[in-house]
Amino acid sequence: MRTKIKNAFSSKINTIGLPILALCWVSFFWGTTWIASKEGVKHMPALQLAGIRQFIGGFLYISFFMFKKTPWPKGKQWKTIIILSILNFVLSNGLSTWGVKYISSGLGAIIGALVPLWVVIISFFRGERLARLAVIGLVVSFGGVCVIFYDHLSDFLLPDFRFGIFISIISTLTWAFGTLYTKKKAASFNPYFSLGLQMFLSSILLFAFTGATGTSVSLSSIPMISWLSIAYLVIFGSVLTFIAFIYALQNLPAEINSIYAYINPIVAVILGTIIFGESLTTAIAIGGGVTLTGLYMVNYSLRKGRSKIL
Repeated sequence: MRTKIKNAFSSKINTIGLPILALCWVSFFWGTTWIASKEGVKHMPALQLAGIRQFIGGFLYISFFMFKKTPWPKGKQWKTIIILSILNFVLSNGLSTWGVKYISSGLGAIIGALVPLWVVIISFFRGERLARLAVIGLVVSFGGVCVIFYDHLSDFLLPDFRFGIFISIISTLTWAFGTLYTKKKAASFNPYFSLGLQMFLSSILLFAFTGATGTSVSLSSIPMISWLSIAYLVIFGSVLTFIAFIYALQNLPAEINSIYAYINPIVAVILGTIIFGESLTTAIAIGGGVTLTGLYMVNYSLRKGRSKIL
């Protein structure tokens, strides 16, 4: 009986394909990390939560590769790793975690999906020509964002809400710069080991900042619910899902792999409504759909441009 079940399960995996399963995993679980972050920052400083998460995640990665006796980065590889740790983890992950302390997890996830727009805009200011489809996608996405924020016009009178929106947008901008820098400095160094080093280095910087500013709290005063949130973020956000993401990235075409970016916000919005009772209004549903449609157009234009270059 066990053999039959095992064979049936293996057959199903082979039929679907491990890369597709990895993409499904990424699409769902990275959406849930917004919920875990929202719950965690209710009870402790956001940057300290991000620092602890990245410290544990980075430590696990580094320990594994030290056990495997993987060569350490050399020379200029360290420069790339340090810059990416600041852009992707200190600023992007740290600020997005801080942002959901003041805004809904669903809204944070939708803002987080705007990275391709920044990539296009930054590329334009660097002298690259924009395809017509990319421009249309930018306009469509901007229209979708306006529809979403129509429901939050009164919230902009609240300083905390404005601050949450501001740092969430900055987090997407730094991730976009990190994305472009990664493409420019594409290294042959092990991407998983690099990821662990980036996490670990970013945690040291975050701890230094929270310690210097006096915004951290003692570990003993952190409630269990926040520790459970951190454990979830480490296991499902920093370790398993990043492994699945890189695996999918290496084994699937870009046009398929990018689907996760459109599913993550949907998962976050739905779970935020179910778990936290966050409002799911018509404006958010329509605006979110329009925004994601515009993002798809931008992504499609970027991929089309790359294929022409190649």
